[in-house]
Amino acid sequence: MARILGLDEAGRGSVLGPLVVGGFLVDEERLSELVETGATDSKALDPNTRERIVAVLPTLGECDTVVLPPREIDQYVSLGRLNDLEARAFGTLVSRLHPDEVHADACDTDPHRFGRMIAKSCGPTRARILAHHHADRDDPIVGAASIVAKVRRDAAIRRLSQQLGVDIGSGYPSDPRTIQFLRVRLAAEHGCPAWARASWSTMQRVIPERPARTLDAYES
Repeated sequence: MARILGLDEAGRGSVLGPLVVGGFLVDEERLSELVETGATDSKALDPNTRERIVAVLPTLGECDTVVLPPREIDQYVSLGRLNDLEARAFGTLVSRLHPDEVHADACDTDPHRFGRMIAKSCGPTRARILAHHHADRDDPIVGAASIVAKVRRDAAIRRLSQQLGVDIGSGYPSDPRTIQFLRVRLAAEHGCPAWARASWSTMQRVIPERPARTLDAYES
């Protein structure tokens, strides 16, 4: 039976905290069990359902993540290469988990190009790599990877909120709690703190005198 690896990310559009890439490796013969868990795009599930499913996933296959901190994200955004960074992280999981086939959610406008980027990043592999738009919604293996990434990303945001001693919201520019936190906190900061993404246009809007290279980002 083929071993299939699903890949997806969480936190791509966030102005705070890491981008987390998640992987879920499962034997083809256990796909029906995976479907029964309800694994799908993590954004379509409430937090309790995500936690329930992620608790079951290790009994069906193997979960793994790569965590990309804000400073590394900023470096790639400054070069216009955020997709390259994500493909590199996907490639890391392919190298670690040695699948026969890879199903990935494509962040690039050209999913086939993104698949080639992953293949180049992971080095020699026997795996067939397939990348599609909306794979987290349409493929339960990628949906499981989406949940793995989202649960770890949410845990990272909770830890950051605890460390800072204040509610920072979800970390996304669309969250009023996040924007209010940034306005208050950044007014007292010298330079951009390590937990924030200096390259996001949100930083320039919140603190107008702070220079920023912008990114049209999408929430995940």
